[in-house]
Formats: sequence, C-alpha cells, structure tokens
Amino acid sequence: MNYFMRNFFTILVILLFSNVNFAQDVKLPEKELMSQLDSIVKEGNLLYKYEKSAWISTDLALNVTEIENNYSGYFTYEINSTTKTIILGKKHQNCIAEYTFITDFDEPDSIYLNERDFYPLENKLLEIREKIIKQLSNKKYGIGIPKGYSPNFILLPFKKGYKLYIIMGTSQSDVIPFGNDYLFVANEKGVIKSWHKFHSGIIFSPTAYEGNKVTYLTHSHLRTTPLITATDICTFMLYAPLYDIEEFSVYSTALQIYMVYNIKTNEVTIKEK
Repeated sequence: MNYFMRNFFTILVILLFSNVNFAQDVKLPEKELMSQLDSIVKEGNLLYKYEKSAWISTDLALNVTEIENNYSGYFTYEINSTTKTIILGKKHQNCIAEYTFITDFDEPDSIYLNERDFYPLENKLLEIREKIIKQLSNKKYGIGIPKGYSPNFILLPFKKGYKLYIIMGTSQSDVIPFGNDYLFVANEKGVIKSWHKFHSGIIFSPTAYEGNKVTYLTHSHLRTTPLITATDICTFMLYAPLYDIEEFSVYSTALQIYMVYNIKTNEVTIKEK
C-alpha cells in the first residue's frame, strides 16, 4: 500500500499488485468495453439501492424499542419498480416492519410497522438466500471476514436463477471498505453453479492520512478481475458521500488502463496508463 502527496492536494493511492506473471495483455474494442462498463455501473446502482435501503431501514427499525427487541435480521428485494426492506422477527418467522423506497433512498416513501406473515415471494427469496448461504461454508470458497468488518448479502433474481453478492460493511470511521467481495451465481433451485472473488482481500482505504483529507482513491485489479466491479461502485456510492470524495479509479493490470468512476456523473471514463 503506497501513499503520496501531489500538487498540494492529498491523494491516496492503494496499489495491490500480484506477483503472478502476466500473459499477453488483453485488448477490448472501445465500443464493447464501454458497453460492459455501462452494464457494471447499472448493476452497481442496483446494489446501492439494496444496501442504502437496508442502511436506512435498519437504522429506523432499531430506534423502535419493540422492533429492536424482536429483531433478527433484514431482507431487501425489488418488486414493481420499488425496493422493499423487511425486518425479520425472532427466528426469521415473520415480518415485523416494512420500509418501501421508490424515488428517494435517503428516507422511505412508506413505512409499515405492524407484524405480518411473509408474502409468498418473500418466502421464496428468503429460502433461496438461506440455501445459498449454507453452501458458502465449503472451504473451496475461502470466505473470511476481517476483524471490524461484516458481510452483507444481496440476492438478485434473474431469468436463469439468482446472483448473491457479498460486500463488506464496517462501522469504522474514516475508511471505505473495498474488497473481500464475491459473486455467486445459482440456478433456480439455489444451487451454486459458478462464483468469482473480485479482489484478493480487503482493501483498507482510509479517507484521511496524517491529518490530511483524502480527495481521491485508487486500487488495482489482478488479471482475474479486469474491469471495475459493481461492488466497487456500490461501496463507493455508499461511503464516499460521508467524506466528500467524488472519484475513485481502478487500474486494470489486464487492460493496462485506469477506469475512473465519478459519483456526480455516475459514469466510468477511461484513462490510459
């Protein structure tokens, strides 16, 4: 991990290079590359909606004593262009609160605080999530959670099955928790068919260094993850506004380019090495 200061602005650069021997560099036509990046930004925005909804909903729920006393977790899903976070009662047996987000993810558009049974869709999604999570104990996945971090599970249905993302959360201040993130793709029955670990481990990204505010962040990807990821974008969207940071970049060792994400434009641009 390397830090440097330049042009009187504090810029933090996090470089995690592997010792593997790189093969011939991969090259993608610009149109194809930008199309892939647009899809990644779209997926990152979706992950952000899920996670931001969960953040706001759990904060609100745990401020209600009756809900806090019966809280055993939460689950977020989309239906009819709305994002819902439900609060699970003891032993995940029912819903004890529901928060619905449509246009504003800083606060819910509607709140329902009465206990109810799970809807059929919720039952199905919860069952699939638990089935996938149970499979993650397999040592081949090598999942480890660093001290001070917690895993967040995001289940996304798609036509051929389900995607389960794992991204890191932290209650630590002055840090953006990139890395230690995964994607598991399961079939319609919830059986994992493929998976990918995006980063080699947690990327500790402080937002201040030696008393100076960090204004820019960057890290590098190994050849196995040639592009910026939806998890990168989601994590940045969640934490960067807390520290007034507008951009971060990812260096691709496979493509030998920098991919720069700007939170104001919600776009990724390319810079050559």
